[in-house]
Amino acid sequence: MYRLYGSLGTGSAAVEAALAEAGATYEVVTINTKSDAHLTAEFRAINPRQQVPALQLPDGSIMTEGSAMLLHIADAHPQSRLAPAPGTPARAQHDRWLIFMAVNIYEGELRHFYPDRYADDAVSVAERAIAYVDRHYAILEETIKGPFFFGDMLTMLDIYLWNMATWMDPERLARHFPKVNALMNAVKARPLIAPIHEAHA
Repeated sequence: MYRLYGSLGTGSAAVEAALAEAGATYEVVTINTKSDAHLTAEFRAINPRQQVPALQLPDGSIMTEGSAMLLHIADAHPQSRLAPAPGTPARAQHDRWLIFMAVNIYEGELRHFYPDRYADDAVSVAERAIAYVDRHYAILEETIKGPFFFGDMLTMLDIYLWNMATWMDPERLARHFPKVNALMNAVKARPLIAPIHEAHA
């Protein structure tokens, strides 16, 4: 069994959705970040970075970094076809865009929502972060085939992008990034993901 340490409204939603779509057996341990439960010594022993999500694998080892978790879940459950086969050109593109989202959009949103962590001039940091995130959403907008990133096949890319797109103002997302918005709606409508979306969004 997998054990997912997560908090509502965070990147742990993507990992939970990935586990559900993969047909994995898992449990969720809620770490309430609003009450600083991730800053305790107990959780630091699980993830020294003191961030959610963290994922305990069936062998008892711990993974951190949500994008890495998604790749691992896809490979550990190949029958789910949540990523192209390792070593293929399609997988290279899948991994390219997944990491693109992790290091640009996810990190940009952290600067947007928590600007005081990065500089004393929090307002300037937040404003620049919004423009930075928009720039990278625009690149995705040009790349998405629809209804999912690569067409008809749901992959970890779609699950990851759905999670991050829920952090944007819905009207703004629909107006400026209609393909991303349509993808998000297609993912959240899936029977296994709909209740996760409802809980996190």
